[in-house]
Amino acid sequence: MKRSSLTEHYRYVRGQSLALVAPLSAEDCCVQSMPDASPAKWHLGHTTWFFETFILEQLEKEFQPFDAAFRVLFNSYYKRIGEQHPRSQRGALTRPGLDHVLAYRANVDQRMQALLGSEMHSEPSSELGNELMADLDRLVELGLHHEQQHQELLMTDIKHLLSLNPLYPAYTAEPAVIAASTTSHQHAGLPNAGWQDCAGGLVEIGHVGDGFCFDNETPRHSVFLRPYKLATTLVTNAEYAAFIEAGGYTHAAYWLAEGWDWQRAQGRAHPLYWQQGESGWQEFRLNGMNDLDPALPVVHLSYFEADAYARWAQARLPTEAEWEHAAATHADNFVHLSDQAWQWTATSYAPYPGFRAPEGALGEYNGKFMVNQYVLRGGSAATPAGHTRLSYRNFFPAGACWQFSGIRLAQDC
Repeated sequence: MKRSSLTEHYRYVRGQSLALVAPLSAEDCCVQSMPDASPAKWHLGHTTWFFETFILEQLEKEFQPFDAAFRVLFNSYYKRIGEQHPRSQRGALTRPGLDHVLAYRANVDQRMQALLGSEMHSEPSSELGNELMADLDRLVELGLHHEQQHQELLMTDIKHLLSLNPLYPAYTAEPAVIAASTTSHQHAGLPNAGWQDCAGGLVEIGHVGDGFCFDNETPRHSVFLRPYKLATTLVTNAEYAAFIEAGGYTHAAYWLAEGWDWQRAQGRAHPLYWQQGESGWQEFRLNGMNDLDPALPVVHLSYFEADAYARWAQARLPTEAEWEHAAATHADNFVHLSDQAWQWTATSYAPYPGFRAPEGALGEYNGKFMVNQYVLRGGSAATPAGHTRLSYRNFFPAGACWQFSGIRLAQDC
């Protein structure tokens, strides 16, 4: 990306974060609804901390932090940077106020714009700075993709927060989910929306080309696949409701042992944000409580729920290699590959063969999380436009369901 284009993209992405919090009150921005979520104010501060810590601190002449205390306060998990404020206590941070965090963003943005608009400094602040100056554009691009990840997290976190309010307030009056395909499909063992047959064989997966990718998408490598087929559509609310009505949450045979224990312990009998109303199922969305739309893809499912549904439907979840191969070779035959719901795969999140985490603190970005999680592919209605790729590997623990996660079924041929 040319420097001028990168500068403009920087303005756009940073502005999008401010646009997302515009409908929120200062009180909305401070509250943490659960340990896995973060306050909107913290997201705004942390994404700014990323640029200040990994770029300005290394490259800006006579660098001075905006607030030295922010180095700990807004550090997420970078052990090599130093201490972090406990994640579960982010909602207790009534100070700094939202105005001060916004001033922090404005200050760092001004300094970043000056850095991007200048020629290479002849006297970078450190020996490390010499190395980073050559990689400035790459680091800025990484920071912007990092911010887009937090934009999606911000939306899922605020949705969870508002759902706990008995008033069911709307984040926005506009529907939060893009209208799904009006194609309906009945359940008869398997949805009849259609299947894409894939011959399998020795295939290549992983990032290819010169565009941006995260380190966990590399290296590209060969995988052998048996013949399989992938559903052309996502599982809908109507189809998932049929699973519930058929006793899906009461029959242990559909569930992994850990999944059964998980849903029993939580008293879970339906997807997160569903509830029974006088006239049937309702679903909390970012525009408030709604009657359940049967045609929309079902979202906010854990891996356990997705796997149980697949067993009930006499199918299975795809592997991430199957998903990527099918999407790369037959993209036009699939609906909602990346615009409605992240799709659980049966693949544990692990390094690709030959993966090596980058040196330094940024090497902590992905590699150290490659255990006890599952890969999701695609993208959701909350994912910023242009953020994903066919090789993109999202990942969450099996019990996570506050993200826009859904199901695309697979089956052996």
